[in-house]
Amino acid sequence: MPGESLFNALEPLLERVNKPIQYVGGELNSTVKDWNVGGHGPGGEELTTRWALMYPDAYEVGVPNQGVMILYEVLNERPDALAERTYAVWPDMEAQLREAGLPQFTVDGHRSVRDFDLFGLSFSTELGYTNMLTALDLAGIPLHAVDRDVDDPIVIAGGHAAFNPEPIASFIDAAIVGDGEQAVLTVTDIVGEWKAQGRPGGRREVLLRLARTGGVYVPAFYDVSYLPDGRIQRVAPSSDASGVPWRVSKHTVMDLDAWPYPKKPLVPLAESVHERMSVEIFRGCTRGCRFCQAGMITRPVRERSITGIGEMVERGLAATGFEEVGLLSLSSADHSEIADLTKGLADRYEGTQTGLSLPSTRVDAFNIDLANELTRNGRRSGLTFAPEGGSERIRKVINKMVSEEDLIKTVAAAYGAGWRQVKLYFMCGLPTETDEDVLQIAELAKRVIETGRQVSGRRDIRCTVSIGGFVPKPHTPFQWASQLGVEETDARLAKLRDAIRADKRYGSSIGFRYHDGQPGIVEGLLSRGDRRVGKVIEAVWRDGGRFDGWSEHFSYERWMRCADEAFADVPVDLAWYTTRERGESEVLPWDHLDSGLDKDWLWEDWQDALDETEVDDCRWTPCFDCGVCPQMGTEIEIGPTGKTLLPLTVLGSGRQDLLEHQH
Repeated sequence: MPGESLFNALEPLLERVNKPIQYVGGELNSTVKDWNVGGHGPGGEELTTRWALMYPDAYEVGVPNQGVMILYEVLNERPDALAERTYAVWPDMEAQLREAGLPQFTVDGHRSVRDFDLFGLSFSTELGYTNMLTALDLAGIPLHAVDRDVDDPIVIAGGHAAFNPEPIASFIDAAIVGDGEQAVLTVTDIVGEWKAQGRPGGRREVLLRLARTGGVYVPAFYDVSYLPDGRIQRVAPSSDASGVPWRVSKHTVMDLDAWPYPKKPLVPLAESVHERMSVEIFRGCTRGCRFCQAGMITRPVRERSITGIGEMVERGLAATGFEEVGLLSLSSADHSEIADLTKGLADRYEGTQTGLSLPSTRVDAFNIDLANELTRNGRRSGLTFAPEGGSERIRKVINKMVSEEDLIKTVAAAYGAGWRQVKLYFMCGLPTETDEDVLQIAELAKRVIETGRQVSGRRDIRCTVSIGGFVPKPHTPFQWASQLGVEETDARLAKLRDAIRADKRYGSSIGFRYHDGQPGIVEGLLSRGDRRVGKVIEAVWRDGGRFDGWSEHFSYERWMRCADEAFADVPVDLAWYTTRERGESEVLPWDHLDSGLDKDWLWEDWQDALDETEVDDCRWTPCFDCGVCPQMGTEIEIGPTGKTLLPLTVLGSGRQDLLEHQH
């Protein structure tokens, strides 16, 4: 029977695998609804729309993911819908499932993923693509969309990587770009109506209905033609797909206070990467860092009100029992009322074990008052800052408007106030970068240590330098840039490591962490690839590729070999997708997906980068015409509201008021 629990068959397998707890479900605030919660129509038609939601990584990484958690709750609030979660199973469980003939299952009801109407995958990184293929294959869903019939789930991709879904176009039925809250409800309405009508026209009809909304991309309804040199000639709606738009628009949720999710965050049973309750305090960023896809594709800035945040924190703590609250956004200290917010929350939870955290703080937005409020009730952890570029010149190229003096003043204040540990995050391989730009990171780190020793009078000052490889991303000014090759990246990082270690006065006080260039090149292939890259992904998966985001499972040799074979008959290769610079007139694989950003504006910003010209944040300055607000019918939404957080005289005294306010 569809929707039946498989747990009795799964249970014997649990003692044979690592971390069996991740497959058990039953977490605090999880939901298992009746399979036929929506009932039946007069002709016996099913009136329930069922979603299986997947974060295509291990449970410990996926379960705290805010995007999946929000959609899970939004869908389960509907009386005619249900949503359950599934995660990538480790290779040991995959082997057990195949041997036992059991499918990919949900952790909530332990139901087969193939029984659901929709299979939604949230990709925050492209390195999860092979895990998607494992899940499809285990579920018994044909790998290629063209081979699926009316009884197979509709496979929908979302998340930041879905802004260029072309490399996985043959494996997915649809993609949703942008915010998911309203989008999944629209999809639920369309699929629910189609089912209630008796599924007329089969799978093609429901996909056409989705595509005609203008906010769901169905790759099968678009034809791609290529020029002899391998570049794309054009992407156009298929002649037999009437009513399908030339460009698909992203979704933007405006009033975040009207979407206070998650109301009851999930509390993992097993250890996860984030042991805290998180509240998104605003969405979007207009700092204009040219490397940052997340900042570009989530425009405009939309703040949650200080009172709305206060309610979410109070409700979330009551529902979970967590002792740390993460105030999330792309640049949390930029909230227009961050000082009042952190002071108000610290006042509320004075005398409790509840601590506050900002995941990463901009150098020019940090101050000691803010830091002291964040640590008043919790433990004092290390501080993380992200200058991104080592030299003043490269920071102008990437529009990271932070001077060396800004950084030194900030760390001086931190070390002087009692911090002992600072982490600095940089990138290697940025456009126009030279060895000298990267070697400046060593000089900067030495200055940080020296400053810390001077202001604190102590020798036990530590600074960790963490380096990631730069990967050019779609919908950013660097989408045209060439990527630095593996050998060049590794050589540059080796020079930096030697420069840090060479100075005995500071070397032992500076930690150095970096990723080699290999995973970055594969990510570059997947992030700017087109439909031809799908053959590479499938070949890697068939060769055993799993969990490519994990260094112990990643095989560069496998990706290179499979890419060489897949591209043998076409005029493109790995370097064509990665280390090649694009021209202004080239049709990019994602041009028909509208992030709201004007392509001409992105090109101008790319030229400004090459000229080392900085651009201000449009939150506080006149508009620079990026295109988002007029095209999307949106606008920047920021405070100050002038409101304050009322104190909760006794911890929890606000809960009853909150419950009454909700009802």
